[in-house]
Amino acid sequence: MTTTPDALLTVEQAAERLGTGVRFVRRLIQERRIRYVKLGRPVRIPDSAITAYIEERTIHTLRETRARLRRAA
Repeated sequence: MTTTPDALLTVEQAAERLGTGVRFVRRLIQERRIRYVKLGRPVRIPDSAITAYIEERTIHTLRETRARLRRAA
């Protein structure tokens, strides 16, 4: 079984991916609101953590929400 390793992004790369500043990403790390890997002093954020952060904070339209509720019933 082969798995592809999760890419580790620098704080700067994570900020670029999120479209924010470096300070915002550092605050997410400090408040432990996003998963990260500490490699001695440097900090890296797994690409999957960025994807999960975006998905958790995505607001769906009412149409999508209603369709999801209808399927569950």
